[in-house]
Amino acid sequence: MNPVIDIRNLTHRFGRTEALQGLQLTVEPGRCYGFFGRNGAGKTTAIKCLLNLLRPDSGSVAVFGMDPARHEAAIKSRLAYVPDFVAFYPWMSVREALDYQAAFRTRWNRDSEADLLRRFGLDPRQPTRGLSKGQRTQLALIGAICAEPELLVLDEPTSGLDPLVRREFIRTVIGAYQEADPGRRTVFVSTHLISEFEGLIDRFTVVEQGRDVLTADADEARSKFRRLRAVFEEDAPSGDAFREARSVRRDGRNLELIVNGNGDRILADLKARNPLSVEVEPLTLEEIFMSSVHPGGGLP
Repeated sequence: MNPVIDIRNLTHRFGRTEALQGLQLTVEPGRCYGFFGRNGAGKTTAIKCLLNLLRPDSGSVAVFGMDPARHEAAIKSRLAYVPDFVAFYPWMSVREALDYQAAFRTRWNRDSEADLLRRFGLDPRQPTRGLSKGQRTQLALIGAICAEPELLVLDEPTSGLDPLVRREFIRTVIGAYQEADPGRRTVFVSTHLISEFEGLIDRFTVVEQGRDVLTADADEARSKFRRLRAVFEEDAPSGDAFREARSVRRDGRNLELIVNGNGDRILADLKARNPLSVEVEPLTLEEIFMSSVHPGGGLP
């Protein structure tokens, strides 16, 4: 099967600013794929290239094995997109906005629509012009889910939602969307709320200054990125003794190391220095992201 998304050496400039500099990533069918990066890292620019809202300066983009510039209608009929800023025709009600979206789709799940309206507490009679930012996001998410697309592209989809609604949407709605057709439905989510997607994302790419700096399966990354904590009877060794560690934090008798892939060797070296205690724990995806964009800077 073709990858759902295949980006090769993608570059895009805004004047003299290089928003994307050789970005590469591949998303296989059935994945919940995380796209992590700081503001201005190039995430939204890459998504707009996927949707043919921007044209690459060089490199290639393929969605379902097709070029978005040549097969835009065929691609967009199989995906749904929720941007970070959502707007609707102000003269429409919630009901009319959903019916309008459904008119462009060959599939529309009315049972899911009714369930999501209830979950989010949206009144179908309410005018869209009176919706808050969070409610507009909720309405857009309902439209995306009910179309039952093969690919769900989400750009900061929960930034306008309150914490309880975010948790409901992420853990229940997105999970149910994929489980309804496992292996075929794919989620590509750009978010800074990485911790809230921890249990869903199974592969991810970290982008920094338009470049991919880390791509890994989530479980593989957790097994490689580890935090080592040691307590010594006297002052802890200096950080110079652990140059292979990704970051070092020393505070009196306490020493904390972040390691990536070489943890067993560093752990053996640490234990050879006879600490009073040693603890080893995997990093969360959010901590892995922070370690990737701040190498050597440690974690808060």
